[in-house]
Amino acid sequence: MCRSVGNLRSRVVSWFTRRYFARVQKKGLDLSKISLLPDGVLMPLRRNGLDPVPELAQKRAEEPVSKLPVPFGLNLWLVTGHDEAKAVLGDAKTFSNDFTNLVGKTSAAEDDNPGGLGFADPPVHTRLRRLLTPEFTMRRLARLKPGIERIVNERLDAMAAAEGPVDLVEEFALPIPSLVICELLGVPYEDREEFQHLAVQRFDLFGGAGASLGAISESLEYLLGVVRKERENPGDGLLGMIIREHGDEVEDRELAGLADGVLTGGFETTASMLSLGALVLLQDKDTFKRVHDDDEVVHGFVEELLRYLTVVQVAFPRFAREEIEIGGKTIGQGDMVVVSLSGANRDEALGTSLEIFDGTRSPTSHLAFGYGVHRCVGAELARMELRAAYPALVRRFPSLRLAVPVEELEFRKTSIVYGVEKLPVFVD
Repeated sequence: MCRSVGNLRSRVVSWFTRRYFARVQKKGLDLSKISLLPDGVLMPLRRNGLDPVPELAQKRAEEPVSKLPVPFGLNLWLVTGHDEAKAVLGDAKTFSNDFTNLVGKTSAAEDDNPGGLGFADPPVHTRLRRLLTPEFTMRRLARLKPGIERIVNERLDAMAAAEGPVDLVEEFALPIPSLVICELLGVPYEDREEFQHLAVQRFDLFGGAGASLGAISESLEYLLGVVRKERENPGDGLLGMIIREHGDEVEDRELAGLADGVLTGGFETTASMLSLGALVLLQDKDTFKRVHDDDEVVHGFVEELLRYLTVVQVAFPRFAREEIEIGGKTIGQGDMVVVSLSGANRDEALGTSLEIFDGTRSPTSHLAFGYGVHRCVGAELARMELRAAYPALVRRFPSLRLAVPVEELEFRKTSIVYGVEKLPVFVD
């Protein structure tokens, strides 16, 4: 499902970096031969196993706000400190997420814009988030709990029925969030196989080389079809709810963009959490037993996993609307700012010994879901999935163990959303 790409450099050509280069290209520079970013820019996306490279902690200690070496005279800042990260993420007035910062204000940019919340500023962002928020309240999410438990148990049944080693990524981590999002959006049962295929394509899009806006367009076209069906006969899911309550206030393409944002924001991230979190359990027998034996520890365990793993390594890029000082550095108007969430979540401002996983640690004010107006709207849904999946996994398979040495596992080399390609396990 998730193709392995051996060449580290080719992994760099992600949608994010190509959009960044597109911004430079509008100034007349020929970037057709550029296939990678400088090594210093890639450092926040690299890890050793589950841990960020040591250089990230060193950068945070020396300069929690630092300028990265980018060609063409552009100013790109990296924020690694927790307090400094909150200052940037929490200031939507000074820092803009608008998509046109990346590609320019052109008609082509309008066509390329994937929509959703991540690349919108208030008041557009405010209006779009208002459409989604009611569906993500705990009261509305409660209706999904039986479906989540059913989906998890069905995947465990499939794992139990398999012969030999089971790839936990393919059989467990990927299907659960894709099917939960089907439940959330209200995708008809007969369309769910196609939807899962679409979700996996998006998983590859953000994790491997060859990503293109054409893949995004294919996703949006499919979701436009789902929206149009819902427009004719609104169901009980998120799309049907928005159509019933807001009708003509939201256009089909805009609603498809919101659905696509839910898919890309809630699928790959949760899939990575499920697989990497399972790996943590397999390497920490004490925590494995505690999660197996005691429901009371699951909440704290999940929060510590979210902090420690921080699978979304950097936040959406911000652009300074005006000059501002953060962390003792002056960020100029128009400068690009990237917040290292993985760096900020290991800052000593949150506690001690944060470079290690501690299953007994009290929940911290981590930034795994971001912060401010752009904080992940689906955070509580992700927590519901993780809290349901991990205990069910270890209780169904108390002898769960890796089928290969941990040194043979292949992790993503340079990616915005971190993950493991395969996780072969024995379940008997």
